[in-house]
Amino acid sequence: METELLDPPTARRRPSFHSLQVAQVRRLTEDAVEVTFAVPADLAGHFDYLPGQYVALRTTLPEADGKAHEVRRSYSICAEPQSFADGSSEIRVAIKKDIGGLFSTWATSELSAGDNLDVMSPMGAFVSRHGSRGDAADVNVMNSMNHPEKLGAKEGRFVAVAAGSGITPVISIARTLLAANSSTRFDLVYANKAAMDVMFLEELADLKDRYPTRLALHHVLSREQRIAPLMSGRIDAEKLAALLGTAIHSEDVDEWFLCGPFELVQLCRDTLAGRGVNPEDIRFELFSSGKPDRPEGNSGRPVVTGEAQESYTITFKLDGLQGEVKSPIEARESILNAALRVRPDVPFACAGGVCGTCRAKVVSGTVTMDENYALEQDELDKGYVLTCQSHPTSKNVGVDFDV
Repeated sequence: METELLDPPTARRRPSFHSLQVAQVRRLTEDAVEVTFAVPADLAGHFDYLPGQYVALRTTLPEADGKAHEVRRSYSICAEPQSFADGSSEIRVAIKKDIGGLFSTWATSELSAGDNLDVMSPMGAFVSRHGSRGDAADVNVMNSMNHPEKLGAKEGRFVAVAAGSGITPVISIARTLLAANSSTRFDLVYANKAAMDVMFLEELADLKDRYPTRLALHHVLSREQRIAPLMSGRIDAEKLAALLGTAIHSEDVDEWFLCGPFELVQLCRDTLAGRGVNPEDIRFELFSSGKPDRPEGNSGRPVVTGEAQESYTITFKLDGLQGEVKSPIEARESILNAALRVRPDVPFACAGGVCGTCRAKVVSGTVTMDENYALEQDELDKGYVLTCQSHPTSKNVGVDFDV
């Protein structure tokens, strides 16, 4: 690897890990917990965030082979931003146990107050643009974000459709928007299997009590019969159409928030598009790509290189430093994987095209991207890609993680 000092990094916050102590682990449901991390005053600036953003958590756990491996997982922040008088703050995330999930199983059963975990600076573009039609790519340029009263949200009507742990970022967004403007209205359609599976049930009820005329809650339970037939069963195309024809009128909504499994989010996007909703008014986030055969990324996979192999040359800029790595054509490794072989600090979290942590801009050459569930069209138009899903298609490729 060749390294040279380039221009100073841009104002966009570089995602980086910091060790934080767990202040509290609170049980939400039988298989979900809320984890609160204490953020000391000297790190508070690294953990400013906008409602709807997420953090990546990193630890070392034994896998099936018995050996300890680094594990990274991303979780949305579930509390509205706030800071304390001494300059410190906190980050709260909700973790739901997934069947076979190594990290979530450990976190929901063994993680406790006093433990330390590596937590990455908040990232993500699943935030409201209402009142600030900024570029989604610029949300991390902002500083001093732990003051929701300064967000300046305009009056508007918002609708969220969430399922399961998809409520995590949505509750943070709802709390903040409702508090920021006394004329804001918020409708939440929240799908779960049963009442016992509803995360933040008490918090949602308290929010309804605080804003009885401005917050509408629509709990849809797939495995429990409710008085209203519309609120029972899975949300399919027919049920969604009925909801939009009765409880919610799509033409009156200023901004939509969709968060949950791939199938539900895609159904909502397709339905809203069919009703003429402007794509720019729809924010969405997936908690999985819907492709169980795709492995979750923890670190770069090994690649055997040799002088005689035909290779791509990948250059990348990170923290003002330029690196270079050869990637054998037959390996068909991602740009992220190649970069990790020479720079272990290259930012990434899910490595599945969902979170967007590994986002970079193509500055030379061409690439192809397998999947994209994180970047919006304006970012794609400007040349941004998810490096975990991108592969070179030209002999030389250059990407910039700093822009």
